Amino acid sequence: MQGEPVTVSVTARRLTAAALTTAAVTAAIAVPASAADHRPHRQSVEISRVQYDSPGREDHSNRSLNQEWVEITNNTRQAVNLDGWSLSARDGRTYTFHHYRLDGRSTVRVHTGVGHDTRRDVFQDRRNYVWDNHADTATLRNDHRRFVDDASWGRRHHDARR
Repeated sequence: MQGEPVTVSVTARRLTAAALTTAAVTAAIAVPASAADHRPHRQSVEISRVQYDSPGREDHSNRSLNQEWVEITNNTRQAVNLDGWSLSARDGRTYTFHHYRLDGRSTVRVHTGVGHDTRRDVFQDRRNYVWDNHADTATLRNDHRRFVDDASWGRRHHDARR
């Protein structure tokens, strides 16, 4: 009967060792997976492209104004309600989205000039250019005025997160 307590003790040690080995193997497998997740984060809604310098002659025509634009992309599968979201230039000129829903995996182009809004194009209805050709920052904020994304060009970059 002396052998029984030893068997129980050995079995308990073997079970503990097996559990620790399993935990160590699981941790070793998880480390490389988490290390691979350190790639740059892609925003769910972002400023994807900016055409700040209207091609051709800048003659303040509606055609020229509408060749100045900013693209906003929804990278998620779900539609995003942009009602109340704003797109602004460094000097404070702001466009606010009204009753606009951006479908999942879609892009909308925000033109400077006058036009009829569609699913893919909306218009600020302005008679003057918004974006400075030399240096500016386009800033996208949600309906709570929280920073979402920005895009800057030229020498005088501005941190819109403030």
